[in-house]
Amino acid sequence: MCGRYSLALRPAQVRQMLQDDNMPVDDAPDDEGDEAPRQSYNFAPGYHGIVYRADVPDWGAGPRRREQVESGARGEASEPQPVSYKLQSMKWGLVPFWTKRNPDYGSMMKTINCRDDSLAHSGGMWSSMKARKRCVVVAQGFYEWLKKDGGREKIPHFVKRKDGKLMCFAGLWDVVQYESKYPNWFILRGDGKSEALTTTDEEHKLYTYTIITTDSNKQLDFLHDRMPVILENGSEAIHTWLDPKRHEWSKELQALLKPFDGELEVYPVSKDVGKVGNDSPTFIVPINGRENKSSIASFFAKGGSAKKGAKKEQPQVEVDKKQGFIAEDVINTRRGGKEAPTGVKREAEEEHADEELPNKTTTAAPSAAPNKSPSPQKRRKLSATSNRTKSPNKAKQSGSQKITKFFANSS
Repeated sequence: MCGRYSLALRPAQVRQMLQDDNMPVDDAPDDEGDEAPRQSYNFAPGYHGIVYRADVPDWGAGPRRREQVESGARGEASEPQPVSYKLQSMKWGLVPFWTKRNPDYGSMMKTINCRDDSLAHSGGMWSSMKARKRCVVVAQGFYEWLKKDGGREKIPHFVKRKDGKLMCFAGLWDVVQYESKYPNWFILRGDGKSEALTTTDEEHKLYTYTIITTDSNKQLDFLHDRMPVILENGSEAIHTWLDPKRHEWSKELQALLKPFDGELEVYPVSKDVGKVGNDSPTFIVPINGRENKSSIASFFAKGGSAKKGAKKEQPQVEVDKKQGFIAEDVINTRRGGKEAPTGVKREAEEEHADEELPNKTTTAAPSAAPNKSPSPQKRRKLSATSNRTKSPNKAKQSGSQKITKFFANSS
């Protein structure tokens, strides 16, 4: 089956890539806006994707049933019309045209895929679509899960064309208009009973599609027993599949539904793709591939270089048993080729020596020996672990004596 695929391209990009493969596109949806299809690396059922089909009316290829019968009775032959092709935004999960109510999610999930063997028999829900409403679903690749340990562990794999071209899945499409009820409006039936007025919404049409699946080829049989029908881009097979002149199902059309015989690439990817709503370009990158490794390596390389640079910027520190830690800038500061004394605050640079210092209010300390010439004070060395002062002696408190006296007085 095919329950998830990737298409993160704008309609303009898809249009150009298809035209490069000899697949003309006469009309396409806008890249942005309410009607624009969704772009996602994790494309899930219910999303609006890009469908490539012949530009035919909503009833499909060929004349309407009533017109076909009338023209056949008169012996008239329909004139051939020029064929044009277009890209259209449609919702994944086919809703047949006879549906009256919007189906729930569970019902929609049943029609995201259509088995090729179910089209080999006449009748069934696909009978009108397979004859008149055939299309191609455009994708970059699709996901499939490899089951291990009896299904307990599921490893997602991404499958794409080896040549990097778009994948063209064989599909079917349809259009539906839901009925709308007006509970306050009633009509009188012939039997005398009344019922709520019901009309169809002529303005809103919902276009939906399904992807046809077939048996897996030799490359993918280890992964799953089913795979989408992949038609070769610009081939005669794809023109036959989309030919609006073929509005009756035939063995020739059925023969197109077969496993892909081209070269594919398949590899495990991140398990985050398993959750609907997650979206990342890393989902289509091999989990052990070069791109992932290079991105991870570059990430850690940047972090490692930053760490190395930070390590160089940190100053070297020496430990002195008496003084503790002494910073490098204190040790290696030189003035006139001589090292500054250890632990002494550095003096101002020579270029600032002539500048006047700002006036400060100072209090002169009384001189102990005024008759003697002042001698330069010996500056004390700084220590990072000791301030060379003793803690003040705390007076003994007579707390216990006060408590004893208190209880003695109370007694």
